[in-house]
Amino acid sequence: MSTGRDPGLQPERTRLAWRRTLLTVTVVTALAVRLASTGDPTGAVLGGGTVLVWGALLVLCWPRGTGTGPARTGGRTLPLVTAGTVVLALLGVLLVLRGLW
Repeated sequence: MSTGRDPGLQPERTRLAWRRTLLTVTVVTALAVRLASTGDPTGAVLGGGTVLVWGALLVLCWPRGTGTGPARTGGRTLPLVTAGTVVLALLGVLLVLRGLW
């Protein structure tokens, strides 16, 4: 019975969590672009905003998800990803409300 912690598993779990986050944001962005592609200028602006937020989150999550290095934000990655997720949620709500009008 080992009482020590295996440090080799934590980095792998962290990389997988960041990959899941990025995959989820990618799926949400694809759905938002699909919903916004009806030809309405408002939908196009909201879809474009969603793509911009997705690109920013891609830049933030990629180094952690692939294990290629630390995030470039000096420890501010989690709050920035949280803010990006909130912005995506708000854009999604606006797209749904636009679709209901």
